[in-house]
This record gives sequence, C-alpha cells and structure tokens, in this order.
Amino acid sequence: MALQARLAQQRALEEKARKNLSMFKYRIIVTSGKGGVGKSLVSAMLAYALAEAGKSIAIFDADLYGSSIPQLLGIQNARLSVDEEGNIIPVEGPLGIRVVAMNLILDSPESPVIWRGPLASRAIIELFASVKWGSGDYLVVDMPPGTGDIPLTVAQLMPKENTYAVIVTAPNLLSETIVAKAINFVLRLGINVLGIVENMSYFKCPYCGKETSIMGKFGGEYLASRYGTQVLVKIPLDPIVNEAIDTNNPYEALKNSEVMKAFRALAKKVIELVETHQQQGSASSGDK
Repeated sequence: MALQARLAQQRALEEKARKNLSMFKYRIIVTSGKGGVGKSLVSAMLAYALAEAGKSIAIFDADLYGSSIPQLLGIQNARLSVDEEGNIIPVEGPLGIRVVAMNLILDSPESPVIWRGPLASRAIIELFASVKWGSGDYLVVDMPPGTGDIPLTVAQLMPKENTYAVIVTAPNLLSETIVAKAINFVLRLGINVLGIVENMSYFKCPYCGKETSIMGKFGGEYLASRYGTQVLVKIPLDPIVNEAIDTNNPYEALKNSEVMKAFRALAKKVIELVETHQQQGSASSGDK
C-alpha cells in the first residue's frame, strides 16, 4: 500500500508539472549534448531577445549541477521566495523575465549539488510542479549537458504540442559528433527541432573587419543537412561577452553589440517558425 501511495503521489506531481508547463504558449528547449558550447549563453540571450520583441518570458535553468543562468541575467544575488500557499515565486530579472534556477535556492552559488540521478530528477519534477509560473508566451529551458536522467525527465514532462528544441553547437568535429546525440535524443522523444545555433562561429577583427574561423570550420551546416533542419544563426566569438558577464548587468553591456544583434535575429526566426507551425497545424485541423 505504501508503494502504491508513493506512485500515486508521483503521478499527481507529474500531472501538476505538465499542467503548469501547458500554461505557456510555446516551450523552447535549448540543448547541445555536451558542455562548453555556450548553451546557457544562448538560453539567456534568446530570452532577452524574445522579451525585447514584446513576449512574456520565463526561463528555467535545468542544469542543477552547473547553474549559470542567474549570473548571465545579473540576478545571482537574488533568491526564490515562497508564498503563503507554499508556491515558489520566480525571481524577476531584466525585461520582466521570470527565472527559476538551482543557484537561486542555494545559500551560496559556490555550494555543490551532490545528488544522484533519481533525486535530481525528482527535484526537477517538484520545481515544475511547485513554481507559480502563471501564463506566458515562451518558457525557455536551459538543459544540462548529455542525455541522461535530468534531460530525459524534462523532455518527458513537456507537452509535445508547441514544444521545440534549439540545438547549440560549436564549429568543430568533436562538438558536431556529440551534438548529434542531442538531436537524436529530442527526435526520439518526439520534439520538433527548430534548428541549429552555431556559437563561436567566427571572430571578426575589430581593426580590419576580417572574419576568421578560429574555432574550426566544421560548422552546423553538416548537422543541418544530415538531419533535415537549418542553421538558425551563427554567433560570433566576441570578448565583449566575457566582459559583460563580469558586470552586474550583462544585458546592458551587450544590448548594442553584434552578438546581441545575432540573438535578435535568432529570436525573430524562432517566433516566425513556431507561429507558422501553429498556424499550419490549426489550418490542417480546420480542413478535417
């Protein structure tokens, strides 16, 4: 009986999590299959750009072990709060972006999260179920590296309708090989792939304007052609990104940069793709 009660409690928690997630019109999973390609940067900058476009945005940092979204949004000193009913209230970041991340729970950002996979997965479910998200246009989910317990839990909780994946890669063969695993992962779980973001694609000399592929030339086009998708945008490698992260307000430091222009182009393309997909689906339903 105790086991049945626990299973019933787990199912109820998962159902509540799915209901909360369904309050967003669209859900964008940002994943890569590996670390070090700038996945969190893409998640944060995409959220900024979508908010600039007038969309209501929330962002969930699913990388419990290496949470970095709070620093990228300049809210690393904030903490999540709880209302009288026990609901977790997201922290409000720049441009009204609602944020939930493990580093907004810990006493210190340097504190390690020492959990085995099952405990981490349950924490993800409880966060999705317990946060008072409200409704919104887009939920951006910054996924952890790999295709293990946490990514699987996140992907299985997502309503399949209007949930999409943005794949982040860097222009070298090692990244491409591992990132291919992330593409196969989301495809097997029935999630639509919007396309590929090639981060650190090139360096533009500030003196002569010449573009150099210092990170490699094996770019996202290969993956895009192999999996029938597209390269959404190529993000330049720019020292201003690190300089901005070191400030207390990365958005202000980046908003007039070439990097931010690229992310605005990404947001515009994401909006066009998901709205077109929804309109086509609505038209197909109406024809039946």
